[in-house]
Amino acid sequence: MANLEKGLIQIYTGNNKGKTTAALGLTLRAVGHGYHVFILQFMKGRQDYGELQGLKRLEPECRLEQYGSPGWVFKGQAEENDCREARAGLERAREIMMSGEWDIVILDEIVNAIWFELIPEEEVIELLAQKPEHVEIIMTGRNASPQLIEKAHLVTEMVDIKHPYELGIQARKGIEY
Repeated sequence: MANLEKGLIQIYTGNNKGKTTAALGLTLRAVGHGYHVFILQFMKGRQDYGELQGLKRLEPECRLEQYGSPGWVFKGQAEENDCREARAGLERAREIMMSGEWDIVILDEIVNAIWFELIPEEEVIELLAQKPEHVEIIMTGRNASPQLIEKAHLVTEMVDIKHPYELGIQARKGIEY
């Protein structure tokens, strides 16, 4: 296993698509260089997204687990099961991060999990404070707070300039999902 000398904290945020895709692109690059990447998806309820099949081809250097209920979560209306799933994901992230087996830990949609009030932001900030020196953390999701942005070394905002939805083009299999 390759080891990073200094792991950083990255955030991919913003209202446009591409946050998870950017994290998965980093995954592909990292595995190609011998790093081990663990992806935890929050709020994605064990759905069969196209990337799940592709990521299986990167095993054992890359692993993915999903933490979320099937269906939508609405801000201010989270059910106990939604919160329980998010907390389980956060605890698993801590376990993975501290295990010494993984170079990069991707917390996909964790920023949304905070915004939708499934997990307290303070607990995520506490997780970041416990990060071992050699572990890189990638967080994705809309609405990154100033507090999270302050903790990160790199923040990229996906800005909506033009989108096919404006032309009535729906999400396409293999491209958007």
